[in-house]
Amino acid sequence: MDEHQKELLKNLPKIDEMMLRIEKMESLAGFPREIVKEACRSVVEELRARILREKGEKLRLPTPEQAADRAAEIVEAYRSYRLRRVINATGVILHTNLGRAPLCREAIERVVEVARGYSNLEYDLEKGERGLRYDHVRGLLCALTGAEDALVVNNNAAAVLLVLNALSEGKEAIVSRGELIEIGGEFRIPDVMEKSGARLKEVGTTNRTRLSDYERAISPETGIILKVHTSNFRIMGFTEEADLTSLVALGKKHHIPVVDDLGSGCLIELDRYGLEREPTVRDCLAAGADVVTFSGDKLLGGPQAGIILGKRAFLERIRRNPLNRALRIDKLTLAALEATMVKYLRPAEALADIRVLRALTEPVADVKRRAKRLAAILRRVLPEGVDIQLVTGVSMAGGGSLPTLEIPTLLVGLRVSFLSAAALEERLRRRELPVIVRVADDRVLLDVRTLDPEEFAEIRDALKAIMAERKAGEG
Repeated sequence: MDEHQKELLKNLPKIDEMMLRIEKMESLAGFPREIVKEACRSVVEELRARILREKGEKLRLPTPEQAADRAAEIVEAYRSYRLRRVINATGVILHTNLGRAPLCREAIERVVEVARGYSNLEYDLEKGERGLRYDHVRGLLCALTGAEDALVVNNNAAAVLLVLNALSEGKEAIVSRGELIEIGGEFRIPDVMEKSGARLKEVGTTNRTRLSDYERAISPETGIILKVHTSNFRIMGFTEEADLTSLVALGKKHHIPVVDDLGSGCLIELDRYGLEREPTVRDCLAAGADVVTFSGDKLLGGPQAGIILGKRAFLERIRRNPLNRALRIDKLTLAALEATMVKYLRPAEALADIRVLRALTEPVADVKRRAKRLAAILRRVLPEGVDIQLVTGVSMAGGGSLPTLEIPTLLVGLRVSFLSAAALEERLRRRELPVIVRVADDRVLLDVRTLDPEEFAEIRDALKAIMAERKAGEG
């Protein structure tokens, strides 16, 4: 450590002095002293680390006023909401990083209604006694899928964990090697199985697993046969897999339950709308699966949840499992899920009102009309030097769903003569209402398939503000 560094360390801002300055700021009146003190300490520690890391005469300490202002910014930032709504113009319909499925209007209204006061979460209004939270959606889920019984937990990873623990703890769970998937966040089926207490028994190979492979693996130690839908990838070419119907017959022969983890889950026959065939929940239950699990916030288009459907005897074992309490669904998620499921009672309403389904199935001609409308709106307000063009492209389902599907779309492309695409992307992303876009060929692209018409005005206002900021900077 040189002498200059020692001098700087000796003259670091005093925390008490910083706090005295902050306490005089009206905007921070009423903040707990401990929070203010911690913010001041973090500023001083950041300066100390920089002094030790960076040598040289160019290093200068901030004035006491500047140090106090920096600490005040940290305290002020606590009042800013970190979780915010964003506009998804990327074309990735189930964008995991952007919260996957947006809720339909009725689901939002139900969340607000249930949150504003008390609710009958676990109270039977007819009998005047304690009830089960699952009863609010059990009937709907069974009616829509043909299941005997239903249970809901906080996400599909939790659903798989709970089912494995309830039905196969201390026993073997037979799974094809080609289905030992990993999804986002390094969530791996083998790891979940290990935590559940089930013992993984792999059969077949990565690309080919026959029914005979499962049958040879069955022993007195077998707890379940697990089929995992490879919803986030596809194996193409020289492949073979045992279908669910064959596995169900094998399970019945040996009195072993068959569990089908669908991952995304789907209640609508997507191939009717020009998309690739995706097994529906009803299909899997009709094929005889004893238990089916899937997500609530993917192809279903609802809130994050793990839905467990199947035969009553197995669902009762799962419900009684002590892990169920740790993984159970909360009242706000339950309210949103119930409203989403009600939409499916009229499939036409579900397709129109559940935004994920609408984005997946909207004809490209309709997307083009909306793209033209957005382009016209932007042309009316943006200055010269902004080139606005319609660009053909493809959207993706995302969220670990329909991985090979490319959906034709129209994008509004913006090329700005006085601003790079990267700079414009950053400024849109840093707005109070962030707009998340694509960038290609030095052009910002707005994929209209994932945009709601109500967001057009917000995009217009964001771009107008960015252009105005540039003009003001030049002045």
